[in-house]
Formats: sequence, structure tokens, C-alpha cells
Amino acid sequence: MLVNASDISCLRQWIADAKRIAVVGHTHPDGDALGSTVGLALYLQAQGKEVTCLYPDCIAANLRFILPEGLPVHIHDAQKRSAESAVEKADLIFLVDANTFKRTEGLEPVLKASPARKVLIDHHLNPDTDSFGLVFSTPEISSASELMYWMLKAMEEGVVPPIVASRPLPEGPSLLSGRGWPEIGGTTPSPIGTALLTGMTTDTNNFANSVFPSTLQMASELLASGVDRDAILQQVYQSYRENRVRLMGYMQSENLTLLPGGGAYMILTKAIQHRFDLKEGESEGLVNVPLTIGEVRLSVLLKEDEGHFRVSVRSKKGTSAQQLAQRYFHGGGHENAAGGKLFIGEDIPSPEKAADYVEQALKDFLQ
Repeated sequence: MLVNASDISCLRQWIADAKRIAVVGHTHPDGDALGSTVGLALYLQAQGKEVTCLYPDCIAANLRFILPEGLPVHIHDAQKRSAESAVEKADLIFLVDANTFKRTEGLEPVLKASPARKVLIDHHLNPDTDSFGLVFSTPEISSASELMYWMLKAMEEGVVPPIVASRPLPEGPSLLSGRGWPEIGGTTPSPIGTALLTGMTTDTNNFANSVFPSTLQMASELLASGVDRDAILQQVYQSYRENRVRLMGYMQSENLTLLPGGGAYMILTKAIQHRFDLKEGESEGLVNVPLTIGEVRLSVLLKEDEGHFRVSVRSKKGTSAQQLAQRYFHGGGHENAAGGKLFIGEDIPSPEKAADYVEQALKDFLQ
């Protein structure tokens, strides 16, 4: 079963008891973090709750379409006081698409200090169960957005659907689609469905990885409900600035290093980011490109930030991105998609030594 029926019943009661709810996503929110948090927030708004979405830092331009009008959103970096006030006023807090409050960075202290009931909804390994009264953690699923989809259906329909078993489309109206599930066309679909399909699409790299039978079932049901997948793809993948396209070409032609044994890496320095006027989210997908080369099994992208490099790791089946991130980059994630950090002054003495570090890490790991 996807989730425990008694936990769903408990969650339904906690929502009924709550007046003010904070829905929190992780730092550098990606499509899945936004899709799952917004989908949940809109569902809670439909229950008459006062809901606020909170993110530690800015949202990429190509993903802002997920945020509908009328949904309060606070970015902690830019709106510190209002974001922390929303946490302090909340009597129920959801952390979504993150396995620990550490992934909320500056929001972590106020979230931990809150006496509110806390719920974790996530699909990563090693959830911090001690910090939450309810935990819904399912690593064997495509995304937090897919997990949220099945949970919302479970709460709305009063049943817990199995994670992979085929089941008929339910009868009657649904908040996820804005109408009866079997109908096709004629009505604008709910933004809940659009948010969740967007999140699942981005976290599977447009159905390239982490796809399960339940993932395709979710997509089929949402398409049948009227969600416009073509519009989602245009917003997510076809609305970048020219700078991003030129950056992608430059990194592949001038910055890609291939190593014996199937390793590849690129380093996106501050100087390169400045040269191309890079905005948040515009390097998304770059780490996947080296995996199109036949002999490459493991791809690493380092993006220089303040005091550290943000590390993205992707791998082909049979090679663990998660283990590399955990051993060498203070991180973790999924078997073939993971991330972490490389700290300047702790792991390496200067940014110029990042290449030496990642080369040695890949050599040791792949030998």
C-alpha cells in the first residue's frame, strides 16, 4: 500500500483541526518541490484553511507559472519577517519534498521551534522521523508530486490506493481535476492537477528516469481530466532566455571533462555565471547531458555558490549517484539522481581546487 490508512485518517483529522497551515518546500525549489507544495496548498485552501507556501529562496522564472493568484507565497531570503511570522502563526506545518528541516536552510530554526503539529511528505531516503508527528515517506515513487497525488485522492475518496495496482477511474467530482474523473474536455482543469503533473514531469526528467507503473497511471488520469501537458512542457522547457541556451553550449564545448572509467564533470564557476548572467534554475538539466555519451556512467555538475559548490549527480542504472553524493559531497538522494555540497575551506582550500577534488572522487568511486 502507498500509505497507511490510519495515518491518512489521522492526517484528515489534523487538517480539520487546523486553522492556519504552512506548507514548506526545500531550498532552491525545483519543479517537484513547487508542484507538490502548491498542489497541497490549493487542496487545503479548498477545505477553507488559511494556507501559506514558504520557500527558503527564489523560484526559477520558468516555474513561476505553477503559482496561482490568491495563494500566499513567502520567500525567506527576501521576506524574512513575513515568512517566519507565517510559521509562528501556523498550527499545522507540512514539509514536502525534503527529508529534513535542514533542507530549508534559514527557515530551519523557526520551523524546529514551532509547537505546531508537523507532517513530512517526501520520497527521499533517510527521513528525519523524530521531528514530525506524521511521516509519509515512499522512496519507491517518481516524485513528491506523485506521492501527493495519491495521498490527496486517498483523503478525498476515503481509500488508500495501492502504489502500482491498476484501478478504475473513480466516479463523482474530484478536487484534483475540477470535475468527474471520467469526463474529458469541456471544463478548465483544476490548477492542482497542473501543479502535480508539472512536478512529476520535472522530477522524472520528462519520463526519462524513476518512472513506475503508478507514475504512468497518474499521468493518464490527469490527462484524462483535462490537464494540458503540452502547455506544461512549453512553460518548463521552452521558455528559457537566450543566455541559458548559449551557456549550455559553452559548458559542453569548453567545460566538459571526461574521465577514464565512465566519469564526467563540469564546473560552473562564478565567473561563468556572471559571463552569461545566469539566473536561478537556468542550469537545470545540464548535469544530464553527459549521460547521452555511451561510455559515461556518472555525471557531476558543480555550481559555485557563497562558500561552497552546489553539487548535482546523475548516473545510469547500475552506478549509484546516491552513494557518490553521500561519500564525497555531504549529500544523498536517489539511486540515479542525487546532490550535495562541496565546502570551500573544509573540503577544498580554494575554488580552484574543485576540479582536483571531483576528479579524485570519481576515480576512487569508479575504480
